[in-house]
Amino acid sequence: MKKKINVVTLGCSKNLVDSELFLSQMAANGYEVSHDSEDSEARIVAINTCGFILDAKEESVNTILEYAQAKRDGLIDKIFVFGCLSERYKDDLIAEIPEVDGFYGKFQVRKMVEDLKADYKMSLSRQRYLTTPSHYAYLKISEGCNRTCSYCAIPRMTGAHISIPIEDLVSEAKGLAEKGVKELLVIAQDLSYYGIDLYKESKLAQLVSELSAIEGIEWIKLHYAYPSNFPYDLLPVMNEKPNVVRYLDIALQHCSDKMLKLMRRNTTKAETINLIERVRREVPGVHLRTTMLVGHPGETEEDFEELKAFVRDMRFERLGVFPYSHEEDTFAGEKYKDSIPQEVKQARADELMEIQQQIATEINAAKIGLTMKVVIDRLEGEYFIGRTEFDSPEVDGEVLISADQDLLIGNFYQVKIIGSEDFDLYGELI
Repeated sequence: MKKKINVVTLGCSKNLVDSELFLSQMAANGYEVSHDSEDSEARIVAINTCGFILDAKEESVNTILEYAQAKRDGLIDKIFVFGCLSERYKDDLIAEIPEVDGFYGKFQVRKMVEDLKADYKMSLSRQRYLTTPSHYAYLKISEGCNRTCSYCAIPRMTGAHISIPIEDLVSEAKGLAEKGVKELLVIAQDLSYYGIDLYKESKLAQLVSELSAIEGIEWIKLHYAYPSNFPYDLLPVMNEKPNVVRYLDIALQHCSDKMLKLMRRNTTKAETINLIERVRREVPGVHLRTTMLVGHPGETEEDFEELKAFVRDMRFERLGVFPYSHEEDTFAGEKYKDSIPQEVKQARADELMEIQQQIATEINAAKIGLTMKVVIDRLEGEYFIGRTEFDSPEVDGEVLISADQDLLIGNFYQVKIIGSEDFDLYGELI
């Protein structure tokens, strides 16, 4: 009988890609694989953890403890843990959770495969066992990060920025297209730095241009650009290539010059506004997604009021807000006092999201009557659930279309928008 393994992925989409690479290796070795399955009969579980902020760390630890209890109860035989939390706290985890059969860092997948008595196949090093719906996939173009943001421990977990060569990414993307993938979600910790380590200059624009030429790829979306040293040669590619959609995820975190300096963001408010204005000018109709961090040490009420005004003025199409998490192994964790109470951090996050909710409601209402290209992700109850080019899976709004229409999952349709809510739209097939 085939051995069965269930892989549980926590954290970001970059982690998901790592899980897919591991699943591909195990499937090639004759394992029956499943992903995030609650009813899996697998006696072996591998947990891909997140170690970014407190909530994510707690979720990872609780998940490991749940499976440790399942092992004690005789429901599973072996537990393997890998990823960022394991990279960051391996020695502590070994001491605290002895039920785990092996802890591995973020870049020790090969050793984990071999410890499972399987053969790590170099020919499959970029081959993926897709866990997403078959019509879209994430394409991770680099590892690590060279930035020194005060609040972030990711560089200490993932190391320096390492770009994956253009030819390898194009080959991987072609393979995904051959499997039926129509939408590429290009991801990295820092898109803006892509290529500098390999080619001594930014190559994001060239990479995206070459990806856009792959037959079968209808949408390419870009996630997690950095505002400092932004590669402006990307903008003509976004404007000229019809399948490079007008959507850009660029994490800004704050606007106050004082806070940007404390956060070690290497940019200013004026530079940030110039960036936003230039992107919108050179890529008309672009939808910008960003994130803001509130409650960082040193943030006063005046700084927060400035941030609120900035969000109102900039009218970002997509925005997420996170309260600051005081992390060891970060500049802020070592140099600053976590002086802002948690309830104040959360209140600021809630207040900023209330402002964004009103902006999103107005932006969505303006779409009523428009005809938009929509991809169908799933059928849920009385509705087909789809997305426009301005929406990424999991993080953005959706388009709800009555299930009495004959639609196919993974196909694109022209849809007239007939209604809106705060973050979602309603449509009907043209």
